[in-house]
Amino acid sequence: MPGTYYNQTAEEALSQTGSSLHGLTQGQVEKARQAHGPNLLAEAKKKSLLLIFLEQFKDLLVLILIVAAVISLISGQGESSIVIFAVILLNAVLGTVQYVKAEKSLESLKALSSPSAKVIRDGVTCVIPSSEVVVGDIVLLEAGDMVVADGRILENFSLKANESSLTGESESVEKNADLIPGGQVALGDQKNMVFSGSLVTYGRATAVITATGMETELGKIASLMNQTKQRKTPLQESLDRFSKMLAIIIMVICAVVFGLSLYRQMPLLDSLMFAVALAVAAIPEALSSIVTIVLALGTQKMARQNAIIKDLKAVESLGCVSVICSDKTGTLTQNKMQVQQVYADGILVDGKSLDLANNAQRMLLKAAILASDATDVDGVCIGDPTEIALVQLGDVFGVEEVSYRSQHPRLGEVAFDSDRKLMSTLHNIEGIPTLLTKGAIDVLLARSNRILTHDGVCPMTEEDRQRISQVNAQLSENGLRVLTFAYREMESERAPTVEDEKDFTFIGLISMMDPPRPESVKAVADAKRAGIRTVMITGDHKVTARAIARQIGIFEEGDMALDGVELDGMTDQQLDEVLPKVCVYARVSPEHKIRIVSAWQRRGSIVSMTGDGVNDAPALKKADIGVAMGITGTEVSKDAASMILADDNFATIVKAVVNGRNVYTNIKNAITFLLSGNAAGIFCVLFTSLMALPVPFAAVHLLFINLLTDSLPAIAIGMEEARSDLLRQKPRNPKDPILSKALTGKIGILGLLIAAATMGAFFIGLNQGGAALASTMAFATLTLARLFHGFNCRGDGSIFRLGLCSNKYSLMAFGAGVLLLAAVLFLPFLQGLFLVTPLTAAQAGLIVLLAFAPTVLIQLYKIIRDGVRK
Repeated sequence: MPGTYYNQTAEEALSQTGSSLHGLTQGQVEKARQAHGPNLLAEAKKKSLLLIFLEQFKDLLVLILIVAAVISLISGQGESSIVIFAVILLNAVLGTVQYVKAEKSLESLKALSSPSAKVIRDGVTCVIPSSEVVVGDIVLLEAGDMVVADGRILENFSLKANESSLTGESESVEKNADLIPGGQVALGDQKNMVFSGSLVTYGRATAVITATGMETELGKIASLMNQTKQRKTPLQESLDRFSKMLAIIIMVICAVVFGLSLYRQMPLLDSLMFAVALAVAAIPEALSSIVTIVLALGTQKMARQNAIIKDLKAVESLGCVSVICSDKTGTLTQNKMQVQQVYADGILVDGKSLDLANNAQRMLLKAAILASDATDVDGVCIGDPTEIALVQLGDVFGVEEVSYRSQHPRLGEVAFDSDRKLMSTLHNIEGIPTLLTKGAIDVLLARSNRILTHDGVCPMTEEDRQRISQVNAQLSENGLRVLTFAYREMESERAPTVEDEKDFTFIGLISMMDPPRPESVKAVADAKRAGIRTVMITGDHKVTARAIARQIGIFEEGDMALDGVELDGMTDQQLDEVLPKVCVYARVSPEHKIRIVSAWQRRGSIVSMTGDGVNDAPALKKADIGVAMGITGTEVSKDAASMILADDNFATIVKAVVNGRNVYTNIKNAITFLLSGNAAGIFCVLFTSLMALPVPFAAVHLLFINLLTDSLPAIAIGMEEARSDLLRQKPRNPKDPILSKALTGKIGILGLLIAAATMGAFFIGLNQGGAALASTMAFATLTLARLFHGFNCRGDGSIFRLGLCSNKYSLMAFGAGVLLLAAVLFLPFLQGLFLVTPLTAAQAGLIVLLAFAPTVLIQLYKIIRDGVRK
């Protein structure tokens, strides 16, 4: 059984996988690949292209349009039927293309993040893509490598692996090659195994691959993700409600108009055509496509700002976010340890201010560089983050660790282990074999009996011990990690042992931390101004987490911090009571994240959650906006998330929220534009029906307006840049309908203004040339009035406050719309297709004046209102 590899010796594991220390032969590789498949995580079954296409017809509004097309065909309006069917097919094709493009983008993203592996095959070491690794392969692991499949360690050289992606534990795990006797052992205690998705942080090892793909521990968790359902976004829910409501209203009004027409003894087909005209006037055919396009434009802008959106509709959800639960490491901080304050010779100084003329401070720097295994060559750092920070301290003073270590070669070492909490290395320093040791203060201080000062080595007094302990406590309270350094002069250059780690001379303390990103402080302040609560969730200790949160501006007076143990001791009711005060969660496991998200969602908040590990995936999917890390994130976390941060930066989340708010505002303005224009058409059809007048528009007129001349201004409105006041607004309530009572009333008033101008043109045409001219003038006026209306709907302010030229796309859309209308009105071959009659210059002039009148009135109102507000 694969699950018992940790209970076997290295030789037994090799035998069971059919391998040897020389690796697999090419024939064995092929057999293993056939037996277990490629080393890839299986994805949920994808929809076929046909199914994606057919799903575009599920909308009730689309079904009403299909009925309208059939009625047009029966009544002899073949052109209208063709245009309506063309519209429906175009929308379905656009939806399908958008879906497929999103899928391909995700595949490209996965391909970019695919790691490689160093394996032995036929006795030769080679580098291969991770997908080609098979069971039985011998892999070589060293610091900085990503483990690409599960394996049993054969030879171990102080290997440490970060398995936080699987276990949630941020500390690296020390590995060994020893057999684990007995039965089943928890994943975190399988010290002789390495697991797919973990990162080697220290040492090196050789391992035989025991499981690949979905058979790995990572694969088992990935398979569970396909069973978790995602919540609908607020926009999805709002548009669903809107579509159902609109469909019901359309059917009721059409039935009333049809009934009125029959009551007035109008022929059946004519009555049906009235109803069809009304249905076509009411349905915003391009709404779905325009919302998709605006969302797509929003995702492109966010991608340029390092926020990769996987699901288009998730863009808008960002605008509702009221709580951001963020990881600390790498997201709020720089994900690299840096030396802060240093204590030596009784003085506490900044690490960059070491005085190398001082014996103790010079010796401290020497021990920091020599008693470390990390390297920093040309900016490429390999090793434990703590040791990298020590090496980089030497860079500040021009000490290059490679050349310095070659001057003082390591003669022996006693590797670090968690029981001793020490690491020692032996060097020849100025002709004296010297053991340099770093480790925990409680251990080293107890083993030190002397102290190095500027006057030389002195006996350590009780006062010295108290002073050192006080400094350590002060540094720890500020969230700093403290390492202690000491040395001992040896009698010979023999290999040191653990028994030699005593009778030390204390050198000093070096404190370090993962510092906040400079932009995090501003981003947290921006989020707070926008009414968004930032909550830090980390695996670090509470003191460290609280200190960082205070620096960034997350933790303030009166706030609370909880650790995982305290969280476990709370009932959901107790957590709900303190939730608004808690802004820091420390020593938290990924399982706790789901509970935190659920608690905020119970309060009605829209929650964004960040994560990078496999165990974070359920919480990412549970959150309204799951945010995965693009650099450090696992594939499973990226699959579960709605958004991926290409730079792992908290500030990018806040930028995405601003963009999300702007996208929603633009969509709302575009909907206002489309529906107020459609309302004008409805009012005209209803008025003529009630007054027993000729039909003001043919179905083809309304489709021309809705699809061609309206679509371009609506898309232009969707490209409006974000206003500076967006961050001063509170997050909108996701339960608020996209069509509030106030907006519905506004749409009605705007529609009446445009309808009044349109009916003015209709009556002029009716008096001058009969029903055909009346229909032409009404159609032209409604089209042009709606084009002008595009400028009114760009924002809440007047066009002078917004800037006429600040959105060049609006000007281009207006110009294109005017050209299209002119082509229909004045080109003979289009006049027949669109059922229009020729116009005189005077009639064309009247159309322009009447069409412009509603915009003049709307802009005058906005100018007066803006003046009153000031």
